[in-house]
Amino acid sequence: MPLDFAAIDFETAGPSAASACSVGVVTVVDGRVADRTGWLIRPPAGHDVFSEWNIRIHGITPDRVVGALGWAEQLDDLLAAIGGLPVVAHNARFDMGVVRAACFASGVGTPPLDYFCSLRVARRTYALTSYRLPVAATAAGFEDFRHHDALADAEACAAIVLHAAERHGADSVDALLSTVGDRLTRLEPQAPQSRVPMAFA
Repeated sequence: MPLDFAAIDFETAGPSAASACSVGVVTVVDGRVADRTGWLIRPPAGHDVFSEWNIRIHGITPDRVVGALGWAEQLDDLLAAIGGLPVVAHNARFDMGVVRAACFASGVGTPPLDYFCSLRVARRTYALTSYRLPVAATAAGFEDFRHHDALADAEACAAIVLHAAERHGADSVDALLSTVGDRLTRLEPQAPQSRVPMAFA
């Protein structure tokens, strides 16, 4: 596949992974940013309490999502924005956990998504003291963005992948992942109302 992907980022209202309150999506086609979009989400009932800690982090307050559509109503828009591309996020395990948990809490099926993690790519590309998004983005030449704004974070994630691909001489997602010793992971589809399996160490 060419260097085509969709970088995403979620912000949550509280500690529940199901409490997505905003999303940012940046699509890259042939190694160039093709589209940027983002919106607010009304978290599912039972996961809609905004913690003071999270509000301090991203600045989104409950009144801002009152008029927003819920996860179930916006899922098709999210999938349309992704456009069937492989998905990347910085610490993708978190963001894929949001998709899985929000779908379960909203009573909708979990969509199948192929994804990879820009945090893992950054760790195998740069020699840094920290691989947090702002630090890795700075190493990629993407500076002074509003961290914890979902769209800005998605843009930073995309910048890391593009810079890493250039640095490794990779002209596709597969080539980049092969170079850094990684691969696409599959978020498996799950039917509505089915219980998410618990993971035990």
